[in-house]
Amino acid sequence: MKTSRALKIAVGLLVGSTYIHVWAQASESEALSVSKGTVTEAAGGMSATSNLKANFLLRRKVYAAIARHKEINAGNISVVVKRGAVTLDGTVADASQIGEATEIAKGVPGVTSVTNRLTVKKPFGSQ
Repeated sequence: MKTSRALKIAVGLLVGSTYIHVWAQASESEALSVSKGTVTEAAGGMSATSNLKANFLLRRKVYAAIARHKEINAGNISVVVKRGAVTLDGTVADASQIGEATEIAKGVPGVTSVTNRLTVKKPFGSQ
């Protein structure tokens, strides 16, 4: 009985350690292939960190350009940038400000396209 139990434990440990070893090797090879894929992008050739920095800087430039126009409340607008493509989301006080925000964003150097998801903020209680 003791021999049988010891044999089961030994086999269990052997199977478990083999599984962990195989899993660790698979994780290493996946990590290498993932890191190689994200370090340089096929289309742009920029590193992931420089791409993030470029997106961040362009986002700040677009937001600052909108904020310079006092008639538009930039605090209600979010700006998302991905490789030069800008998406505006949020609310504005007047319908004319939707097009104005789009034109402002298009005028910022580095912007390749603008997707506008802005809506007019309705006053509380109106229909």
